[in-house]
Amino acid sequence: MSGGGAGPAAPAFLPAKSVRPGRPVVTLNAHSLAVERAAMRLFEPGKRASETWTRLFRVRAEEYETRFLLNLRVASLVHDLGKANLDFLDLAAGRQGCGQTFRHEHISAVVLALPAVAGWLRGCAELDLEVILAAVLSHHIKAGADGEWRWAQPRTTGSRVGLLLRHAEVRSILARVSTITGLPVAPDLPVEPFGQNSPWVEAFTAGRAMATVLGRAIRRDPDRRSFLLAVKAGLIVADSVASGLMRERIGLDGWIDGAMHAEPVSPSTIRAAVLQPRGRQIEATTGRSFVLAPFQEAIAAKGRRVLLLAGCGTGKTLAAWRWAEAVAGHQQIGRVVFLYPTRGTATEGFRDYVGWAPESDAALVHASSEFELEGMAANPSEATRGKRYVDEEQARLFALGLWPRRYFSATVDQFLGFLEHSYRSLCLTPVLADCALVIDEIHSFDRRMFEGLSAFLREFDLPVLCMTATLSPDRQSQLTELGLTLYPGPDDEEVARALAAVEGHPRYAIEKVGDADGILEQAVAAYRRGVRVLWVVNTVARCQQLAARLSSHVGDVHPYHSRFKLSDRFLVHGRTIAAFRTPAAGALAVTTQVCEMSLDLDADLLITETAPIPSLVQRMGRANRHLVRGGDFRARVLVYRAPADLPYEREDHEAALAFVESVSGPSVSQARLAEALASHVPREAAVEQTARFLEAGAYATPGSFRDDDVGTARCVLDSDVEEVRSLLAAGRPIDGFVLPLPWSATRGSPPAPPGFPSFLGVVPSANYHPELGYLVPGKD
Repeated sequence: MSGGGAGPAAPAFLPAKSVRPGRPVVTLNAHSLAVERAAMRLFEPGKRASETWTRLFRVRAEEYETRFLLNLRVASLVHDLGKANLDFLDLAAGRQGCGQTFRHEHISAVVLALPAVAGWLRGCAELDLEVILAAVLSHHIKAGADGEWRWAQPRTTGSRVGLLLRHAEVRSILARVSTITGLPVAPDLPVEPFGQNSPWVEAFTAGRAMATVLGRAIRRDPDRRSFLLAVKAGLIVADSVASGLMRERIGLDGWIDGAMHAEPVSPSTIRAAVLQPRGRQIEATTGRSFVLAPFQEAIAAKGRRVLLLAGCGTGKTLAAWRWAEAVAGHQQIGRVVFLYPTRGTATEGFRDYVGWAPESDAALVHASSEFELEGMAANPSEATRGKRYVDEEQARLFALGLWPRRYFSATVDQFLGFLEHSYRSLCLTPVLADCALVIDEIHSFDRRMFEGLSAFLREFDLPVLCMTATLSPDRQSQLTELGLTLYPGPDDEEVARALAAVEGHPRYAIEKVGDADGILEQAVAAYRRGVRVLWVVNTVARCQQLAARLSSHVGDVHPYHSRFKLSDRFLVHGRTIAAFRTPAAGALAVTTQVCEMSLDLDADLLITETAPIPSLVQRMGRANRHLVRGGDFRARVLVYRAPADLPYEREDHEAALAFVESVSGPSVSQARLAEALASHVPREAAVEQTARFLEAGAYATPGSFRDDDVGTARCVLDSDVEEVRSLLAAGRPIDGFVLPLPWSATRGSPPAPPGFPSFLGVVPSANYHPELGYLVPGKD
């Protein structure tokens, strides 16, 4: 590349990151080389990480070893060229009032579309220019064909920004591209300001055309789409690794080797880390020798993609660990990951199983996991006693800090959210690629989550075990069509007989009743007789109102729902579980559907509103769960029509009533419930099996993995604002103060104080009660 040309005066260096006192300056050239180095070290051919990445994305091996790594290295080198602009210099220097007129990665992608640059790169037959441009444009998940993150849309009132594309650091980066590709010297880059002017208008037009062509091509060519996805995710990962390690002054090669190229887990290490200590605990609790049940042993021979259906209390989780042990015996894996639909179930999975592993190997991963781990330290279980799971240095690496761990209990969003462009989840894809994956409670997945799960199973290659107690026939069919082996299946007669002995045991006396008013006195009388009563309703408002009514009759009522500050919910959860732990004492809890998975308790009397049939079956799984009152005891289950359809559909309630009528009787088993579910659950249309990550092509904008994510706001009480502000300033977690509320509940709330984070709503503390939660005015 020759010199010369007008343009802004060249500074001594180009920063890639904000320049902060006490931290080394990271130049654009140094950062670009570090990202390339991270890509090379992470995906070095012949290492397990490269093989698992190949497998996950279904990239053909010969294409991977030649084209993938070269394309990723080039993308790594050029991804931040757009930072060579005057706005970014001001921003990195911390000058007040500075903003970026254009996002730097948008500029980088337009640079690649310049005819001279595009022609230069196309001179290397191994490069896929459209894929490189797509990876560069989308690596911050803020690039769209239109909308809020429209490519090359000005972000400020300005319309142009000066460029420094002939700076020595840019020349050095392009020279490195020439070196690794065998291309000649790069062409001169323009000195004109970037904006709606030549040559940038023409380059942007060419870039849009390239993005359109790529979008059409990947719909016709699944191999090229796999290649695109592997490069896009690989750049995000490599950029994150280089940035995080340079920021924390951690050696790149050694850290990557320790985190990603460690010895695989073996069947014996899984058994020693989790199965054996868990077995010893079961022996100590029951007084009986611990031996896996026949169905838990037999799952080891069912293959690498399995759908496990077994009733509540049959030991599915132990079976899943036995399956993971078998997977480790057939292929190299570095991790075992359990995914759950809720934070509560993920925490319980950690407490009961993952927590047995050495503290350096175990990880709990969800939105408030640090708070939960602090709570475990204060109130440890046998598995977690004496262990500290939060490493300060690793915590500063955010998602990357989890890479060295081997056993995970997490919410499903944390690992599968990459399907909707979750940046944190994308940073965990190397861990995902290297694991045996268990996904629990899949019956509870809303339609969007099930679409994502189906798309994942179709497009990505990984050992996967999906499991639940009950699942509609339609969803069973969709999962088996995607390659999951149903277990127990038609050939598993011995296993089926063993399970039938558990699932066929009568547990319930079920009847349909009138309404809440008619059975309130029954609930109070039962509680006074020492009965453990669980009452489940479908909305938080009805939960709060019913708890208040019951409290006027008995003093110790436990309302449990999602609308508590996390610190209070932690306490409420513990008190509720403790109240039901002793069969000889009465207990009374009023909950919403969160009890279906988040509460491991055992009720003698279950009262519930109608709900979708799988939800009803899960609620019944909270009654006579462990048969502690003996084989002849039957928990009473009283079901009444919910007073309103929402949050479900009318057909859900009508189907539930027909289901209850079909199973009503004095002696009902889990097997009978499963049989009736299959014939009464409403038919469900096949899901689309798609996700943003799969369809976005050259672009990437964040979406929602769940149906309900878009309707929830993270709030704090006005009385907690100053304490939250102090914690944020100190870089400390604020999870305990966060209150999830529907967006409608925030209307009319006072504006947040100046300087308070915009992602947090502020709501009146006058509406909050530590025992009842947040009371939304006007809700009935």
